[in-house]
Amino acid sequence: MGQIAETAPGSSGCLIAVGVGPGDPELLTLKAVREIRAADVVVTPVGDRSDSSIALSIIEDHLDRSRQQVLTRTFPMRQPAEVMAKAWREIAAEIAELVHAGQKVVFITLGDPMLYSTFLYLQFELNTDYPDVPISTVPGISSIFAAAGNAQLPLGLGDDALTIIPATSSEGKLKAALAAGGTVVFLKVYRAFSGIKSLLQQVGLERQAIYVRRLGLEGEKIIRDLADVNDEDLDYLSLILVRSGGCDD
Repeated sequence: MGQIAETAPGSSGCLIAVGVGPGDPELLTLKAVREIRAADVVVTPVGDRSDSSIALSIIEDHLDRSRQQVLTRTFPMRQPAEVMAKAWREIAAEIAELVHAGQKVVFITLGDPMLYSTFLYLQFELNTDYPDVPISTVPGISSIFAAAGNAQLPLGLGDDALTIIPATSSEGKLKAALAAGGTVVFLKVYRAFSGIKSLLQQVGLERQAIYVRRLGLEGEKIIRDLADVNDEDLDYLSLILVRSGGCDD
């Protein structure tokens, strides 16, 4: 761990999880900017050791690297359970040490901290092993809401249902989500695109689906016909919106 920055006497350490939005730096909230600028330490997660942190690039203009410590930490997500758990425990221990030393630690995450976020694994470890660490969150704009706005597709209207589901879920769960009507948002579609496309074709909804990739980032695309999605369009940062019913239809 790097050298701990000095903190004013009597100050109390804390951890704040800050959602930095889907990619566009202009979608940072005012509160997010304020907390980032006030941090002693900023922690940014990556998925493996070769990753660059998109979340860090979003907030770069608000950092003062002459004063703030920036830590990039790896959160392995496609490893054996014991490997992932060990990494989370080690990062939790490091953050707890910083907080106990009186540091204000900000953990940045894409989207919102409470929705399919890396932060949730860290929160579990801290609540389990370091319950004395004060934790708060700053909501972020989710890619779901930004994508719906850019695509001009309503997420909810009247008595509509809104279902958010990982595309990696079982076929039964995916079919149930579509059967609920309203709007369905499929997340994590990168490796499951062909299966989702096939399922939508089976239920006759492929023409009501919109594919969105790299929202607010270089290479952003909104594709309104899944038949036009090529292999090079598939990206880790992607989702599918499906509007299958509602009082406006």
